[in-house]
Amino acid sequence: MLKMAKTQRSKYTVDDIPVKAITNGVILLDNGLKVTGVKIMPKNIFILDQASQDAIIDNLRNVYNMIDYEFWTIAADRPVDINLYLSQLQVLYNSTQAPNKRKLIMEDINKANMFMNNNVVDTEYFILFKDKSDEQINKKIRNLIQYLAGAGLTATQVSNDDLRMILDNFLNGGQTTKFGTVMS
Repeated sequence: MLKMAKTQRSKYTVDDIPVKAITNGVILLDNGLKVTGVKIMPKNIFILDQASQDAIIDNLRNVYNMIDYEFWTIAADRPVDINLYLSQLQVLYNSTQAPNKRKLIMEDINKANMFMNNNVVDTEYFILFKDKSDEQINKKIRNLIQYLAGAGLTATQVSNDDLRMILDNFLNGGQTTKFGTVMS
């Protein structure tokens, strides 16, 4: 009689995630692959005339058609923290004597508080890919930035914070994980 080895499953989800590290804008996976890409700065095309909108969409279609490797297009929400802005408004309000200026500043404070209470987020856009070769990764990033610039969009290589935020969005429902050192 043949006995099958029983695999023991971890009770922690993180043990099933093949991420070894995030460094220099790259997710290092357990299998030696590296995941990286570009962050595309948002552009509101709906404030443009129809011809400009169509041109940007056609250019973006051409960008996607030029990519000859597996990639992922990701839209991720990042919470907006405007606490510093609120503090600056409050300092300005306290130092202003003119009633009409104080009224305008208070309107801004109230509007900022409304944003904070409604969990306002910025939507960010990414194109990610995986590869083993650093040389190929750098070439793909340069090409993506160049292709997107030709389409009228600005892009930069993803940062470690961008990659952590993307993982947090997909693994933790958008909740940021904050792990500190445990002292005994």
